[in-house]
Amino acid sequence: MKKMFSFLKPYKKECVIAPSFKMLEAIFELIVPLIIAHIIDEGIALSRKAVVFKAGGILLLLYFIGLTCSLTAQFFAARAAVGFAKGVRAGLYEKILSFSHENIDAEGTSSLITRMTGDISQVQNGLNMTLRLLLRSPFIVFGAMIMAFTVNAGAALIFVVVIPVLFFVVFLITLKTIPRYKKIQSSLDSLTGHIRENLSGVRVVRAFSAGNIEKRDFNDNNDKMYAMSVATSRLAAILNPATLIVVNVAMLVLIYNGAVLVDGGILTGGQVYALVNYMSQILVELVKLSNLVILLNKAMASGARIENTLNVTSSLEDKGTVDAAELDSAENLVEFKHVSFAYPTSGEDFLSDVSFDIKKGEHIGIIGGTGSGKSTVLNLLMRFYDVTAGSVLFKGSDIKDLTLSSLRKSISVVPQKARLFSGTLRENLLFANPEASEDEMNLAIDLSESRDVVNSKGKGLDFHIREGGANLSGGQKQRLTIARAIVKKADLYALDDSSSALDYATDARLRENLKKLTGKTVIIVSQRIISVKNCDRIIVVDDGKIAGIGTHDELLAGCEVYREICESQNTEEEGSL
Repeated sequence: MKKMFSFLKPYKKECVIAPSFKMLEAIFELIVPLIIAHIIDEGIALSRKAVVFKAGGILLLLYFIGLTCSLTAQFFAARAAVGFAKGVRAGLYEKILSFSHENIDAEGTSSLITRMTGDISQVQNGLNMTLRLLLRSPFIVFGAMIMAFTVNAGAALIFVVVIPVLFFVVFLITLKTIPRYKKIQSSLDSLTGHIRENLSGVRVVRAFSAGNIEKRDFNDNNDKMYAMSVATSRLAAILNPATLIVVNVAMLVLIYNGAVLVDGGILTGGQVYALVNYMSQILVELVKLSNLVILLNKAMASGARIENTLNVTSSLEDKGTVDAAELDSAENLVEFKHVSFAYPTSGEDFLSDVSFDIKKGEHIGIIGGTGSGKSTVLNLLMRFYDVTAGSVLFKGSDIKDLTLSSLRKSISVVPQKARLFSGTLRENLLFANPEASEDEMNLAIDLSESRDVVNSKGKGLDFHIREGGANLSGGQKQRLTIARAIVKKADLYALDDSSSALDYATDARLRENLKKLTGKTVIIVSQRIISVKNCDRIIVVDDGKIAGIGTHDELLAGCEVYREICESQNTEEEGSL
């Protein structure tokens, strides 16, 4: 867990102070039985009140010093644990943001959420308790044994037998529980994924009256996790009773043996009390240690998952050194040269030998059936995935030679699924361009045909959008995501089926408005002929291949795939626009 514990470096001081003060507390605690033995033998037995009061005063002083040490240790341990968790959370989030789409698909969204939340909490709790108990508890266990030998070596031999037995029990149970905690965390991933799917698709579940089916599936997964957790807890629960049994048996032997030695005049009553007290300290600390072991098992399982995520290498390497903004515009702004692509989870090419070019200022339409590869073209252009063969050029340079940030700043994409974030409309627009002025944002709203949406909410740019745009219709979300894309001021605007929820008249006005983006290149991906028919050129994609490129009239005359799409969508409403 080298990478994860690198986040602990800023808290080296706290990691030293916390256990150091706990060790001081432990030292004072080990002295207490000897002082009480002195009170019993020298004070109470001989009726010497001065001895009792003096030793009692020392006990109170040790108590307050121990309390101060304990509070100090807990403060610094908590500070280190919370700071460490904050660092890991930030590092893990940064790592996840660097993941390619392939990495996110492989890791799973629900699993990544669990690691960002539950796993980090487990590690934080484990570190906190480790700093407080990992040194203190063993120190008291072995310290109590040594102190017992200073009282009476013969009576203390029982400690030599008990302590190895106790550590063997702890080790054995720990060995059995670690793999089980890993399985529980994996099961939690599945459960989180199920919950996430159901909450995001709650309307679909209700529309199909599938609540009972989903409830049954959830209960099945929940029951499996419950059974696994109970089985693991039963095994872990053996630890405390096992240690209690061993220590209590040792305690009985110690008391019996002590009574015999007192009767023989070898030991005093105070010394027997000290031996019993040391055995009690061992009992208490081993109970704490066993609970710490259980907590550490959970923390180690969670930590291993976090470390695995931190060690993931992004499948998309950003080795480019060229800034796209500094490139002079080539004849072709975008060029696909014999591009083939297969998604990592599929063995077959999704795009095959795709070649086309887009000139600066052109309005290009890309059309095709569902699953034909239209959106994949944009994914490759944005370098969400790398091509498996061929090359994609932007301003004449291979996009692999460009820095990812400069490439993506040069292209403004409206995704197929309209995604808005919770917050004001202003915050959503500034997300694309933090330096945008109010006039620029209002212009984007007008160009995207969103003015009626803004006016209807009554608060202008300060209108609050709920999580996922829950207080907006599908068409309203699409128009506002287009407004956000326009605010970005990019060289190229790519709209991925972003008008599917709009009526034909609004779609027509939107396309006319996009022509006002003077000198800007626009790509419109759509399944609707009406959305692309007036583009300068139209690229027809069919089953991952280019079926035709040309104007609307040229494709009607020479491309059978395009002609079939037109015939299937030929309506009076479309023809009038």
